[in-house]
Amino acid sequence: MTIADRASRILSVLEREYPDAKPLLDYRNPFELLIAVILSAQTTDAQVNSVTPELFRRFPGPGELARAPVEELEGIIHGVGFFRTKAKNIRGAAAMLVERFEGRVPDRIDDLVSLPGVGRKSANVVVSHVYALPGIIVDTHFSRVTRRLGLSVANDPAVLEREIGAMLPESSWTAFSMCVNYHGRRCCTARKPACFRCAVRKLCLYEPKTAAAPAEER
Repeated sequence: MTIADRASRILSVLEREYPDAKPLLDYRNPFELLIAVILSAQTTDAQVNSVTPELFRRFPGPGELARAPVEELEGIIHGVGFFRTKAKNIRGAAAMLVERFEGRVPDRIDDLVSLPGVGRKSANVVVSHVYALPGIIVDTHFSRVTRRLGLSVANDPAVLEREIGAMLPESSWTAFSMCVNYHGRRCCTARKPACFRCAVRKLCLYEPKTAAAPAEER
């Protein structure tokens, strides 16, 4: 079995395991998703979801957010990590949307990564979930699980994105990203991977696989 065949089979299994794998960030439009993904860096989706309702109530669009006082933004998003930097980033991104993109969230990766606080991971989230374009979303869960599965040894997210992209057709990129992300959150966790109940155990090359459930989970 080639590595591409194994990646395809892993996707088939995980799609059955996680049939509703969707973004865990709450959003109602492209602008809200963009701002949410900027805020999500190095924090949890739950923390982001706890601050965005008030943020978008006060500043519902790029124009309003671009004019927002940074101190007010810091107060609203104080619950997320690096809130001072993120306050400047979301305000700067909103200003660029107004100045360069007529208030519209762009659908090109190169345009998205030109916005403050937006890297390739965030850009791929936006293009795949807003514009239904193929995207490989390399976050910490994706990196960990693909390494354990033996699909890549790359530590550089850009290299990992290219390698996985070469294994699968573009039409599978988003589904693979989301299913692997969910698997990393719910089964193949960082500290204690639940190999005993892993749906892709037989396709996995992770050597320290646990043979049985811990006593408290039997």
